[in-house]
Amino acid sequence: MSNNNFKLNHPVKRLRGSLPKIGIRPVIDGREQGVRESLEEQIMNMAKAAATFLTNNLCHSNGVPVECVITDTTIGRVAEAAECAEKFAREGVGVSLTVTPCWCYGTEVMDTDPLLPKAVWGFNGTERPGAVYLAAALAGYNQKGLPTFGIYGKDVQDAGDTSIPPDVQEKLLNFAKAGLAVAEMKGKSYLAMGGVSMGIAGSIVDQEFFLDYLGMRTESVDMSELTRRIEEGIYDPDEFKKALSWVKKYCKEGPDMNPPENQVSRERKNVEWETVVKMTMIARDLMIGNPRLEELGFGEEALGHNAIVSGFQGQRQWTDHYPNGDFMEAILNSSFDWNGIREAFVVATENDSLNGVAMLFGHLLTDTSQIFSDVRTYWSPEAVKRVTGKELEGIAGNGIIHLINSGSTTLDATGQMKKNGDSVMKPFREINEEEVQKCLNATEWCPAIIEYFRGGGYSSQFLTQGEMPVTMSRINIVKGLGPVLQIAEGYTVDIDIDIHNVLDKRTNPTWPTTWFVPRLTGSGPFRDVYSVMANWGANHGAISYGHIGDKLITLASMLRIPVNMHNVPEKKIFRPGAWGMFGTQNPEGADFRACKNYGPLYG
Repeated sequence: MSNNNFKLNHPVKRLRGSLPKIGIRPVIDGREQGVRESLEEQIMNMAKAAATFLTNNLCHSNGVPVECVITDTTIGRVAEAAECAEKFAREGVGVSLTVTPCWCYGTEVMDTDPLLPKAVWGFNGTERPGAVYLAAALAGYNQKGLPTFGIYGKDVQDAGDTSIPPDVQEKLLNFAKAGLAVAEMKGKSYLAMGGVSMGIAGSIVDQEFFLDYLGMRTESVDMSELTRRIEEGIYDPDEFKKALSWVKKYCKEGPDMNPPENQVSRERKNVEWETVVKMTMIARDLMIGNPRLEELGFGEEALGHNAIVSGFQGQRQWTDHYPNGDFMEAILNSSFDWNGIREAFVVATENDSLNGVAMLFGHLLTDTSQIFSDVRTYWSPEAVKRVTGKELEGIAGNGIIHLINSGSTTLDATGQMKKNGDSVMKPFREINEEEVQKCLNATEWCPAIIEYFRGGGYSSQFLTQGEMPVTMSRINIVKGLGPVLQIAEGYTVDIDIDIHNVLDKRTNPTWPTTWFVPRLTGSGPFRDVYSVMANWGANHGAISYGHIGDKLITLASMLRIPVNMHNVPEKKIFRPGAWGMFGTQNPEGADFRACKNYGPLYG
């Protein structure tokens, strides 16, 4: 299938600032007259192998391949460490990886930039003591208060072996991707479109949290800015015509489930369609700017707010009068629109900035679009049997959690994208045109229920298909403690359609549904499905494709955000070496103590 309405797929850098690079530091034994000279080639080859591996396996979320920067020389003494630091600053390095197979002068060759996520890969070989240096280096970093990840292969390699063992590969990718996420957030903005929605605490945008923990700005515009731009025509009229034509062709209008007395005329519905399309364009322009606006005479508006994530208040001041933000949020959060297949935006419903941050984490770690949902209802097997007369089966047999929100979920979550026959969610650069069409075909846009949205609008309606591995996460802020992250790995599940229909109609059948089952461990908050729901810290959750709990834990440790709840296998957890100094028998408690000790990354 080929359709010009769905093509694009190429990388587009849409935010201001250079993309962060990975800096690789080959450190060496500084003793000349035999020792250093014998190691130069091996160590540089180790650095080049790491650079090639990372470049070949990592992209930024916008699809641009990651670049690596290697120092001009190996680093044997402090003067060369200083030259390396200067080069990294000049080249825009955001992540620092030190590599060596040998002993080095630990504190003389270390990276002392406190803001760069850093790791040391000590080659496991017997010819030279790379492991001895790794231990000495981590001790030095710990003593100087510079948390550093230690990477050490479990199997001994020969000195001339330039391959990277699988266990080292996994740690390199985990560290590098999380470190790039840290660097990519720094200096960017959270854009709040509106203020607090219906008293939701997460939409009280905490400026100190964003600045101290993420290094981000917080920008704010009143929702009246959307009204101004709509009424004064501050959008690209040519794009609007293109977008409206695309919407009419591919966005199927669903049934109007309002009682007859609340249904509006066809003319009014058409106006609402035009409004929500304009809202989508305007919200995007507010986030990232649009050079076309400058051509139209709107130079100030053309700049945007350099927002890597945003939120829209909507309820109730906007939605009591204007069409809701459901279409706007759903299309922006998806990996495609009328301009083709492109990187998903990150937009939080109800301006829940803390759920928006969790969505941003998932997006930067996976390059995929994110699901925003209410963590609405736990359905026990007994309750399902009582109200439907049928039993849950398979991995849904222990109960299910209803993830549903008023239409803002990414259309990627329909489950229509496939890999080896299984439902998946893909980075935009891997999505094909047929998959876009299937996602749109699986979605209807129902007129908004007036009792919720007096101003009308359209909510997406679909049922997530396929048993996909997903990870639900959430940031919560606790007075006296600060931010904490909770994580629940699990699966989307297919349930009997008759069961779905009964349960769905008890909530709101005009909204998209994802049935979720967390992976149980038999203890703590994961002893059963009910306990996961009972321990969830807020009304919203951010759901990302894949089991990425280990990646989220690594990222959280870099930012000094403790994890208060997770079901990630212990062997997959990767934190800085210093975390073990705060206790080894209770890693969760050690995490809290370490984060408190070091404080927020930018605080």
